[in-house]
Amino acid sequence: MALRATIYKAEINIADNDRNYYGSHAVTVARHPSETDERMMVRLLAYALNSNSEDTLSFAQGLSDMDEADVWRLDLTGAIEQWIEVGLPDERRLLKACGRADHVIVFAYGRNVDIWWAGVKNKLTRARNLKVYALPAEATVALANLAERTMELHINVQDNTVWVSAAKGEASIDILALN
Repeated sequence: MALRATIYKAEINIADNDRNYYGSHAVTVARHPSETDERMMVRLLAYALNSNSEDTLSFAQGLSDMDEADVWRLDLTGAIEQWIEVGLPDERRLLKACGRADHVIVFAYGRNVDIWWAGVKNKLTRARNLKVYALPAEATVALANLAERTMELHINVQDNTVWVSAAKGEASIDILALN
């Protein structure tokens, strides 16, 4: 019998001073059996950092379907406007995403971000619609500690620093642009 996804519900309150966006979103996230709390919380963070008042951003199949992003924005015709990956994706996957979407964003996290980036950056130079950001490993571990099946997250963004607070504590994350 296959393992089932675990359902998480989050109320996300966003005050993004960098983009002048302030809003609240009630989201449901299916955590894949092989996914860690850290990866799921980085997906939630990616959602918060890219959400807007149009509310067209959604969680895709991600780990369950290799032809879908972790988070994406589709237009009314089904065309992919924004493709968002978390982790350390393969360069072939990113180049394919760049061909399918208007904008591609990667939120790289983990202890091996520098090694991963050194290996893929030269191969990704032709991708003009790609932005890559690094999240410090200790910050994403602190973010993972905030995970609960039902949670309320308060996310404040200013000068590329994100402060996340929840009932279980706080996390501060500096977002570093790699390209």
